Formats: sequence, structure tokens, C-alpha cells
Amino acid sequence: MAQSQATATHAADTETAWQSIATDWSADKQTFHVPWGKAMMWIFLLSDTFIFSCFLTGYMNVRVSTAVPWPNPSEVFGLEVFGVSVPLLLIGIMTFDLITSSGTMALAVNFGYRRDRGRTAALMFMTAAFGALFVAMQAFEWTKLITAEGVRPWANPMGASQFGASFFMITGFHGLHVSAGVIYLCIVAFKVLRGDYEKRGYEIVEIAGLYWHFVDLVWVFIFAFFYLW
Repeated sequence: MAQSQATATHAADTETAWQSIATDWSADKQTFHVPWGKAMMWIFLLSDTFIFSCFLTGYMNVRVSTAVPWPNPSEVFGLEVFGVSVPLLLIGIMTFDLITSSGTMALAVNFGYRRDRGRTAALMFMTAAFGALFVAMQAFEWTKLITAEGVRPWANPMGASQFGASFFMITGFHGLHVSAGVIYLCIVAFKVLRGDYEKRGYEIVEIAGLYWHFVDLVWVFIFAFFYLW
């Protein structure tokens, strides 16, 4: 008798548990309270991490396996100032530019959660301006290498021919991300200024910030592996 009663109680508990699970699923409850936009951005950034990792791993493999001398980055990317070649001057300015843009983007997120539309939009436009400046400096760097140094994706007069292919592929792909980020930030900033997120909240500013910080972080690795090594 006691055993049958225990069995009935267990069956009732099991049925209640399944009913609770069914209720949760039908109500579309989230286990982790993360906005879908933020979750999708993290998934996108994870996939992008794999791509950049493959690019940098392939570059390192080419760099250590080629028998032809690799060009000295300090000489290739030097910038002449008053007749003196300063190693990595332009690259240093580009790096400082992106790091500064991370600071303005972080401030934009901060003011976004305070619902300060004016400062949020202004800081996002400022971040986009830093990004546009970075792309402009990269365009200058490409023009200098192509016209003055004769570097091509398939040839390089200064050493290993793989140098040109690696450089244009990696920096070009990153520059494409920065350009897309500039457009993305400008669109979001304009919508913030217009008041489109007053009811929905300002999570979109943080999502845009995640993308921008990722782009900045990738540049740190490119700077370390390509320009300093």
C-alpha cells in the first residue's frame, strides 16, 4: 500500500515537472536574460574571431616557412619626416587613433544607459570619425606601398612575394570591418539623436560598442604580429 502511494506521488511530481517545462517553453522564457541582439552579435563576433585567427595563423606559417628574406617592417612602414625616416610612425598614429575610439565608444555606452541622447550620439559620431580617419590613413599606407614601393599581392621587390598577399588580405579585411563599423555607428547615432530608442531602451548602443571594441582588439593582434614581428 505504501509503495503504491509512493509510486503515485512520484508520478504526480513527474507530471507536474513536465507541465512546468511545457509552460516555460510555450511562454518562450529565457534561461539567461540576454537580449537577442546582443546574443546574435556575440555569435557573429565569435565567427569573425575564427576568420581572423585563420588569417593570422596562415600569415605566421608563411612567415616562418618562406626561404626568401622577409621585409623589415620598421623600414617598409617607415614615414619620412623632415628628411628622416621614422619607423612605424603612421602605424603608431593609427593604433593610437583606434585605442582612443574605444574610449569614446565606452563613454557613449555609459551615457546611453543614462538616456542622455545628445552626448551618446555625439560620442558615437566622434567614434565614427576616428574610424574614418583610420581608414583614410590605411588608404594612404596602401597607396604608398603600391605606388612608391611597388608592392603587389603577387609580387614584392623588397623580399618574399607572400608579404604583399598577406598584408593586403589581412589589413584589407580589417579595414572593411572598420568601414562597416563607421556606417553602423553613424546609423545608430542618428537614430539615437532622433529618439528612436526611448521606449525600447539603449541596448543597441552597447551592441554597437561590442562590435567596435572587437575591431579595435583585432587591430592590436595585427599590429603585434604583422608590424612588430
